[in-house]
Amino acid sequence: MVEKSHVAGFWPQLYEPLRNFGARVTDWLAPASDASGDETAYRITMELPGVEEKDIDISVHDGVVTIKGEKSAAREEEGETWFFSERQYGSFSRSFRLPADADGDKVEAHLKDGILRMTIPKRSGESAAGRKVEIRRG
Repeated sequence: MVEKSHVAGFWPQLYEPLRNFGARVTDWLAPASDASGDETAYRITMELPGVEEKDIDISVHDGVVTIKGEKSAAREEEGETWFFSERQYGSFSRSFRLPADADGDKVEAHLKDGILRMTIPKRSGESAAGRKVEIRRG
C-alpha cells in the first residue's frame, strides 16, 4: 500500500512541467512582433505571412491595442504523401499596452507582403503629460 503523503507529493511534481503549458503554446503560435518608437510615434510590426487583410481585426480599448486574426489552411492533399508540415494555421491574438502618451484614437495600420505595420502617434505637449486636476472645496 502506498502512503497518502507519498502520493500527494508525487502529483505536484508530475503536474509542474504542464502548469504553464497553455500559455507557452499560445506564445509559440503567436506571430513574431517588434515594437519601437521615436519622438513622434510608436510602431508595431508583426509578421503575418499568408493572412489576408479581411482576416485581421485591430481594436484599441482602454489603452490596449489588440490584433486578432486567422490564418486559414487551403491545400489539396490528393495523391500527396506528406512527411511533415511546418506551416501554422489557426487563430491568433496579440495585445500591446500603449504608453500613456500614445494617441490610441489615431492608430494607422498597413499590410504589405505579409507584414502588418501599425503607427500610433504620440500626443503632443500638454495632452501627453496629462493635466492638473484642481481640488474644489466643499
